[in-house]
Amino acid sequence: METEALRKVEQLAHKKHMIFQQSRIRYIARSMLASMFIGFGVIVAFKTGNFFYAEHSPLAYPMAALTFGAAIILIAYGGGDLFTGNTFYYSFTALRRKLKWTDAIKMWLTSYAGNLLGAAVFALLIMTTGLFDSEKVNTFLLSVVEAKMHTSSMELFFRAILCNWLVCLAFFIPMGMKHDGAKMFSMMLFVFCFFISGYEHSIANMCTFAIALVVDHPDTITYGGVIHNLVPVTLGNLIGGGVLMAYMYYFVNKPYFDKGDHTQEQVQE
Repeated sequence: METEALRKVEQLAHKKHMIFQQSRIRYIARSMLASMFIGFGVIVAFKTGNFFYAEHSPLAYPMAALTFGAAIILIAYGGGDLFTGNTFYYSFTALRRKLKWTDAIKMWLTSYAGNLLGAAVFALLIMTTGLFDSEKVNTFLLSVVEAKMHTSSMELFFRAILCNWLVCLAFFIPMGMKHDGAKMFSMMLFVFCFFISGYEHSIANMCTFAIALVVDHPDTITYGGVIHNLVPVTLGNLIGGGVLMAYMYYFVNKPYFDKGDHTQEQVQE
């Protein structure tokens, strides 16, 4: 059963809450790290994909999806704090009445702000490197960004729901595994699935948009396009993590948790 992994979700939420209470600055710094780690994944994915895109190869997107998995490994093992994962962790723990909803919302907003700040800082660092100055290397990136900024809000919203459902599973399923090799493989497989499917991830989009905006880009890529994408995508990610993951697992496992909690109370008495 997945109940043991769900208890680990609670433990992780409490650890994050403790960091949040001790120092908002450290919590924001961890959130910045998460989006910077995603930034590394964005760079390697679009650099790799561009080699194939330049040759009009159908492998451009699959190769980008394959290499983007590096981002989730960095976050899982590097200690980043990601808003999209937190929608699951904090919602589930709050549903279990082990965390106040007000604290969950505060931490969502803080991690989102930290992720946004980290994306901006990482983009500025990339700008100084000149890695994406040439059209020979940034065409694939800019074409994907332009498409994301001109997709309808409804489509973005539902793509985002499916995205965070899958991404949260990418963090949750490995919690029941014992070996790091199996954990990393499953994480990368889930991320490949989300990327190749064309779903929408708010923090990955933040990083991609930030990089696109600091390099030479067409007039079709705008700050208005960023808002048009991120608003429905963020809301969709919240539902994917908070409802399809947190509430669903809370609902289907409630009898087992209630029984376990009752047993613990008897032991303490």
